[in-house]
Amino acid sequence: MKMRAKAKAPLRVFVDTEFTDFVARDLISIALVAEDGREFYGESRDYDRSCCSEFVIETVVPQLGKSPDRVFACEQLRVELLSWLGQFSSETDPRLCFDYIGDWELLLALLRELPDQWTTEQVVQNIDQDRLEAYYLKYGGRHHALHDARANCFAFEPDARDEAETS
Repeated sequence: MKMRAKAKAPLRVFVDTEFTDFVARDLISIALVAEDGREFYGESRDYDRSCCSEFVIETVVPQLGKSPDRVFACEQLRVELLSWLGQFSSETDPRLCFDYIGDWELLLALLRELPDQWTTEQVVQNIDQDRLEAYYLKYGGRHHALHDARANCFAFEPDARDEAETS
């Protein structure tokens, strides 16, 4: 009997963004966290602060600027992110995972196009809410892109189909 080779599990990279508001959405910060621990974080210095909602001014903005070397003009942020994504070129199935479609739209607007070999996965149904809350209780940081991406990575539960393909 011929056995099918086991598929290598996809490498998931969780994406989260913070943005000005839901109407005039402008990227403030972006984070990507890979299941293997690699991380990217960047803040845009080019967003229009006058478009920020009251919630963003009160909750998101106070968490910014803690890493001055991670604040970039939009084009430089794009270059930095593309360079970071390049380290995954040898992966056979890298996936950009997001729980909110707006995160995907802002990422794509920043990159201009999806780099070769990357696919996307909407994971909102695979985020275990109890694990998500446990992350925030332990580490805090809700509504900071890096913490939110880490929390989603921590709380992600692959579906049965994924586990069967790699068992």
